[in-house]
Amino acid sequence: MSNQEIILIDGNSVLYRAFFALPLLSNESGVHTNAVFGFTNMLLKILEEKDPGHILVAFDAGKTTFRHETYKEYKGGRQKTPPELSEQFPVMREMLDALGIKHYELPQYEADDIIGTISKQADQKGIQTFIYSGDKDLLQLASDHVTVGVTRKGITDIDEYTPDGIKEKMGVTLNQIIDLKALMGDKSDNIPGVPGVGEKTAVKLLNQYETLENLYEHVDDVSGKKLKENLTNHKDDAFMSKDLVTINRESPIEIAIDDLNYEGYQSRDVIELFKTYGFKSLMGRIEGAEEEVEREEITFDQVDHFSQDMVSSEENFLMMEMLEDNYHHGDILGFSLVNDNGYYFIPTDVALESEAFQKWLEDEESPKVVADLKRVKVALNWRGLSLKGVTFDLILASYIVNPSNSNHDIASIANGYGLVEVSYDEEVYGKGAKQKVPEQNDLAEHIVRKGVAAKKLYSTLKDELSQNEQDDLYYNLEMPLSHILAEMEYVGVSVDVERIKEMQQDLGERLEKIEEDIYELAGQSFNINSPKQLGKVLFEDLELPVIKKTKTGYSTSADVLEKLQHEHKIVDQILLYRQLGKLQSTYIEGLLKVVHEDTNKIHTRFNQVLTQTGRLSSTDPNLQNIPIRLEEGRKIRQAFIPSKDDYVIMAADYSQIELRVLAHIANDEKLISAFNEGKDIHTQTAMDVFNVSEDEVDDLKRRHAKAVNFGIVYGISDYGLSQSLGIARKEAGQFIEKYFESYPGVKQYMDDIVQQAKRDGYVETIMKRRRYLPDITSRNFNKRSFAERTAMNTPIQGSAADVIKKAMIDVMDQLNQSNINATMLLQVHDELIFEVAKDDIDSLNKLVKEAMENTVELNVPLLVEAEYGDTWYDAK
Repeated sequence: MSNQEIILIDGNSVLYRAFFALPLLSNESGVHTNAVFGFTNMLLKILEEKDPGHILVAFDAGKTTFRHETYKEYKGGRQKTPPELSEQFPVMREMLDALGIKHYELPQYEADDIIGTISKQADQKGIQTFIYSGDKDLLQLASDHVTVGVTRKGITDIDEYTPDGIKEKMGVTLNQIIDLKALMGDKSDNIPGVPGVGEKTAVKLLNQYETLENLYEHVDDVSGKKLKENLTNHKDDAFMSKDLVTINRESPIEIAIDDLNYEGYQSRDVIELFKTYGFKSLMGRIEGAEEEVEREEITFDQVDHFSQDMVSSEENFLMMEMLEDNYHHGDILGFSLVNDNGYYFIPTDVALESEAFQKWLEDEESPKVVADLKRVKVALNWRGLSLKGVTFDLILASYIVNPSNSNHDIASIANGYGLVEVSYDEEVYGKGAKQKVPEQNDLAEHIVRKGVAAKKLYSTLKDELSQNEQDDLYYNLEMPLSHILAEMEYVGVSVDVERIKEMQQDLGERLEKIEEDIYELAGQSFNINSPKQLGKVLFEDLELPVIKKTKTGYSTSADVLEKLQHEHKIVDQILLYRQLGKLQSTYIEGLLKVVHEDTNKIHTRFNQVLTQTGRLSSTDPNLQNIPIRLEEGRKIRQAFIPSKDDYVIMAADYSQIELRVLAHIANDEKLISAFNEGKDIHTQTAMDVFNVSEDEVDDLKRRHAKAVNFGIVYGISDYGLSQSLGIARKEAGQFIEKYFESYPGVKQYMDDIVQQAKRDGYVETIMKRRRYLPDITSRNFNKRSFAERTAMNTPIQGSAADVIKKAMIDVMDQLNQSNINATMLLQVHDELIFEVAKDDIDSLNKLVKEAMENTVELNVPLLVEAEYGDTWYDAK
């Protein structure tokens, strides 16, 4: 081969990194594949970017190595490899064989030693070599000819180190890397190092003394009594650690560089393996994959005139193509219409200027199937067109059937069902700065193929909804809601731009004052937003106790600062500065960016197919996250105003809906009785948990009881509760124990639902919304525990989401039949926001409360509190 570049990969390290970086995936046969998928993705990226002449993946041969002769406890603290990862090693070797990549292991030696030996041979021959690993142990192998790549976030984001780069990024030279590791040790490999010597101290010592040997020759000169004592007492450990971390570059390997020739792969072999393990999203990156994929030829008409004879009396699959996420502003690239009459591509101008097309869109009797009803409806609304007669939304159906999937575009859904009719958008358009619209013929075929795939998916998704008993959820809840949300998004909500600008000015001045206070308390000016500078001020200059360190220095995260609040006044000021700074940048400035210049309104987008609990979220702006616990955050709601004079904003909010749903689902007699008798549930819980009378329940006890109540809903642990209340873990555990004694039905529900999830593999809400829990039987304790907590809280959160969605439909049905001058504007958590004419306030209040409180029948009453005012802020 003309190309002499060598690629050497640390197989164990990369596979481990991929396993923990990616969610647990499995193919149809139940074989776990996430690590193999991540590793393969990385390999394809390397092959695309490097075009190597030689390549090798080295693996560890077993648990015992020659290093154990030096130190029996080497790697002794490591947890047992999860079985979900162990089963992927042979799959990875199978994948390497299909890709034509050599792999090798050597008894008693590690992958590092194999790589070190070959890279030395390559270095001596002046061959350019690239090494890839998941950790920095291999940095010692860097040279003028050897570059070491270390995976950073995920698996394909890689930091490349050269000798010069090592000094810049690590603070020591290439020759000092081994000594750095010797001093620091390595907990993951159980290498002792010197106690009390972290990366920062080790770098400082090596910058002063250059080598480990020279450091110990001058150990008496080291400043710091404790440091000197540790170095002296652990000299043997330091030198033993140096032996352990030094890669053996003379390993007795039985392969040579010439054995690693890379001659590419047979596309058919790789594609077959990708099919076996479900790697459909990687298919497009395989050379010749287009020829290998049996994608049917299609013929279609590019129409310059829309006519009624193109329409079928059966389902018509209408696809609207738009690249931008924000469909309030995005350009429509074209439409396709697929039905039993034929396949048609309709250019945007032809569609929008055609009276026949407009008439067909508005025909309720002509059945239409779309992908993302809300998106299509809103985009058409902005162009003065009305979409009616939609009988099915493929994206919405995919979400109901497969809520754990993160992608519900047509190509992803199709590939999930083994259909390869359509390419992924990024294959057609590219992505990022390179994104562009292709030639008209290619664009037309891509959009038509989406319609063809939609036609094939339609009956499959319909059948799955029926099999799962989710027809009612889909047709009577999610589909009607989609129409309502589309209308709410298009109408938008008015905002007072001048008020937002006033807040921006006021908050800017407040931040400047807090900044001055911080500088005064610190005795110096510095960049408050720089964790490095802030860490130095807090932990070196002000000498506050160090709570946590990171690889880059002191941790100044919110949880760390909260623990330091009683240590110095500056901490409260820094926390406030951060909160107000986020308010300013994310919410106030963020709101100004999304005000529509023509309407002076914001037109948020409700995400209906995102959360696994069924809850709605919103984007541009994210209305769910405005931090209302802070008064300055609550005041942002002052900017939301009615769009007409003599109107007010009304907010109707469910009271403690999740706890009421819990009472119903758990069928706990005491909890049901408390709600039915109208008791304050937090006071009642405080009485039970603390064994006190109602008169003895003070604010603190009620606050603790409230945290327990809502914590139970979210499957909180004793640790989680202790952190939220700032109490000992043991005390938090006693609170939870007392709660379950008081409400045994809740405890029984929690136990039963976990067992049910283990039996069925999923849990359901009261309206049959499912959440699948593949980790519920995992041998990994953390994964299993998380799945168990999810099993407990999803039916509660999800049922609450179902209730408010149903309430929105009921409210709108009744509102449309009334003469009340009101519009539903927003849904935020358990709250519905309206604008209403002042003369109709009482009528709307009565209608909304009745509709929301009677939307479903539970064992306890639903309670709605409604308020109104000149702004959203005043309505609370």
